[in-house]
Amino acid sequence: MSSAIKAAGLNPQRLQRIDHFLQTRYLDTGRLPCALTLVERRGEIAHCSALGLMDVERARPVREDTIFRIYSMTKPVTSVAFMMLVEEGLVALDDPVHRFIPQWRDLGVYEGGLLETFRTRRTTAPMRMVDLLRHTSGLTYSIQQRSNVDAAYRKLGLAEFGTKMALPQMIEALAGLPLEFSPGTAWNYSVSTDVLGYLVGVISGQSFADFLRSRIFAPLGMIDTDFQVPSSKAARFAACYSALPGGKKRLQDDPTNSTFLEAPQFYSGGAGLVSTAADYLRFCRMLRNRGELDGVRLLSPKTLQLMTTNHLPDGKDLTQLSVSLFSEAAYAGVGFGLGFSVGINPARSLLPGSVGDFSWGGMASTYFWVDPVEELIVIFMTQLMPSATYPVRRELRTLVYSAFEDSAVR
Repeated sequence: MSSAIKAAGLNPQRLQRIDHFLQTRYLDTGRLPCALTLVERRGEIAHCSALGLMDVERARPVREDTIFRIYSMTKPVTSVAFMMLVEEGLVALDDPVHRFIPQWRDLGVYEGGLLETFRTRRTTAPMRMVDLLRHTSGLTYSIQQRSNVDAAYRKLGLAEFGTKMALPQMIEALAGLPLEFSPGTAWNYSVSTDVLGYLVGVISGQSFADFLRSRIFAPLGMIDTDFQVPSSKAARFAACYSALPGGKKRLQDDPTNSTFLEAPQFYSGGAGLVSTAADYLRFCRMLRNRGELDGVRLLSPKTLQLMTTNHLPDGKDLTQLSVSLFSEAAYAGVGFGLGFSVGINPARSLLPGSVGDFSWGGMASTYFWVDPVEELIVIFMTQLMPSATYPVRRELRTLVYSAFEDSAVR
């Protein structure tokens, strides 16, 4: 590992700060159950550590091959799948969504009322595919808890974990609900990527799950990534915890009877996958390599460049456009591309990084980022909900960049 660290241009003593910090701040105090951290730079794995317990109740240590719920880290995968169809000419970013979901042609914007008595007004522009990719669609999440519209999502159980409602049923239910705002006028973390998963199935002629398996997972060698954990791999599946006051936690999803052990009714393009750090590293390597890995090309370099450019109107950042109460991204100095948050002004975010680095996280506090300028990939896996409980993502960025011995930026 020492030669790899040297080749990566990183300081080994400073890299060890990562483990010491996580161990003393989060594991010894019981705040997090485990922490698996992987740092790769210039194609060299410079740091990989597995700390803590993947299953506290059974005292089972986390391992490098532990399987985690990655929740919203599913979104970049779904976005890549959709952009593969764009490259094939089967759909365009400026296509109206109602081209493939005709029952959405007359969706209106909320003006007042409750479920079954909603009053709406016409949108100023149709919802386009790009709005789904960048979360400017006007859709929402039940977890936002900021409006009568997301209250309706909760009442109907839209896109909730363990739901028996399949993707087509969700699409039909959304046809009867108003949008939070006219598409393209604001940013709201939402079920947009679940809709993209539905569209991947409709446009490709394959089921969404089969498309991911045959067109992304198998070609990239992502052998442990799927919508369920098979019985042959159940012993590697981590427990998931919910945060409690005072730095305590409780078991939220027992790996021995989790719903992830069975095929879901709802294949969520927004939050449905499980994976390992090694598998997600292969996905990130493909992104860093501008769409190609080990001779397999999923996307062109220009498509990846487009996806990792800020697409928020007028070049704004999330502080200027977001109406969300919950997201997997910091806001200041951060824009949004086609499936990822994108760094546009490190001075505003007060975080080290590069203009154009891109990232996303999951509800159980997992996180990744890719810094193409520095040829850097970082993946962090744990299992604690909600993700906003502790600032570990911000802290991890500081620790990783402080280990640099050199930089591509002069």
